[in-house]
Amino acid sequence: MEKQSAIDAFAALAHPTRLDVFQLLVRHLPEAMPALQIAKELDAKPSTLSGHLAILRRAGVVTSARHQREIRYAAALETVGDLVTYLLTDCCAGRVERCGIPVEPELHP
Repeated sequence: MEKQSAIDAFAALAHPTRLDVFQLLVRHLPEAMPALQIAKELDAKPSTLSGHLAILRRAGVVTSARHQREIRYAAALETVGDLVTYLLTDCCAGRVERCGIPVEPELHP
């Protein structure tokens, strides 16, 4: 993951509504959710939510797919996994087992 992509992902998630959306989508995996259902579950205005979803999608932390007349969104766990890996690449000078972290990222040379 490039540094700018990591910054974009953090920026997208650094808003209460967008973080709520992402966590909701994670809870519903592997299923994608229609935008209106997301708005209903979060008690958010659909017009406001669409902007938040667009930011999350551009940052790559959610995916979207058209299904008939609705757009369905899902958390992009691969991107978030890449983000965690990016953060932990140099953890404990490359000796991840010493860090005591719950995930073991694939280290990049």
